[in-house]
Amino acid sequence: MSGSTNIYHITTREEWEAAVAKGSYQAATQPGEGFMHCSIAEQVPGVLERYYSGRTGLVKLRIDPDKLTSPLLYELAASVNQLFPHIYGPLNVDAVVEVNSI
Repeated sequence: MSGSTNIYHITTREEWEAAVAKGSYQAATQPGEGFMHCSIAEQVPGVLERYYSGRTGLVKLRIDPDKLTSPLLYELAASVNQLFPHIYGPLNVDAVVEVNSI
């Protein structure tokens, strides 16, 4: 293990449970955008505030980048002028090392 910084993704418990049964996860926005949005730990509160305010039944996935089978790129989100991790392809469920209810 190279000690890469964990990244995070927010989804619903229902979507995550379906992904576990299937063996991989794809975010609802992925087909249109080509990647899955993720965050580093410090970005999670802002993401929750901007995109998930008032939503319930959410989980935060902690992902070990060293276990990903799809490419990971850090790209600029111009709206907040920050680099965010994006996964280009399905998320293999064994890369998720922790799941927490939000």
